[in-house]
Amino acid sequence: MADVAIRPAVSSATRNGIALTLLAMLCFAAMDGVSKVLAGALSIPQILWVRYIVFTLLALAVLRRKGIGNVWRSSQPLMQGARAALLVVENGLFVLAFKFLPLADVHAIAAAAPLLVIALSVPMLGETVGPRRWLAVTAGFFGVLLIVRPGFQEISAPVLIAIAGALLWALYQIMVRLCARTDNSDTTWLWSAVIGLLVTSGVGPFTWVWPDAQGWLLLVAIAVLGSGAHLALIRALTIAEASVLQPFGYTLLLWAALIGYLWFGDVPDSWTLTGAAIILLSGVYAWHRERLRNRQRRER
Repeated sequence: MADVAIRPAVSSATRNGIALTLLAMLCFAAMDGVSKVLAGALSIPQILWVRYIVFTLLALAVLRRKGIGNVWRSSQPLMQGARAALLVVENGLFVLAFKFLPLADVHAIAAAAPLLVIALSVPMLGETVGPRRWLAVTAGFFGVLLIVRPGFQEISAPVLIAIAGALLWALYQIMVRLCARTDNSDTTWLWSAVIGLLVTSGVGPFTWVWPDAQGWLLLVAIAVLGSGAHLALIRALTIAEASVLQPFGYTLLLWAALIGYLWFGDVPDSWTLTGAAIILLSGVYAWHRERLRNRQRRER
């Protein structure tokens, strides 16, 4: 009888990392659902301001043992500041898009961001992208076109807002990579919180609308869900490899579609589902090619 090769079991740390990633994506989707509700009653700067207050308190609490002054010290303060401010704008664009579009539609467009990162990595990071990954980028762009369907329907302003959000999200990730060349992740995380709080504090208090009891409950829910999602994701990346966890980040789209259906009664049409499937498959393929390339580099 031929010997059968037995693959080593997945470690408990990896399983826990995957579970935490799934939980983080669920929290992010739920936070976006709450944001969609709040955006109809409160100003977006106000919503972001409350989120960044809690985000900053969380970051300070987690990093205090390492010394806030030491963590804050950056070799690229201008890049860090611009990156953190860009994140605020990107967050605002997506909350605005959630106000007018189904969650699944917005997340389907946002799912193209990893492919945009590949395209932007060539001119901004000097990386080399092979023809197969360019094919994945092209397929992902085709998937976005299926969702937007230019020429077959009027492209609404909310759709353009979601596309702009995806572009800024991709640019933000490129800037994170640039910052990572000299600064560690704790520094980048702290700058994201503090600069985000400073930016939103310049607008949020002046657009404040006093919430009712339900509004306060939803604001607290956003803060708790956002904080929980970030903590779960950080913990996942601490105990498991990022390359293993990356595909599970795409479950955010599935959670968003489920929450959109259960909470708002939104059912994605066939064009959106097809476009989203193409984007997801293209992203997973690009990730697979990246893993193969990294493995080849290590074997040389």
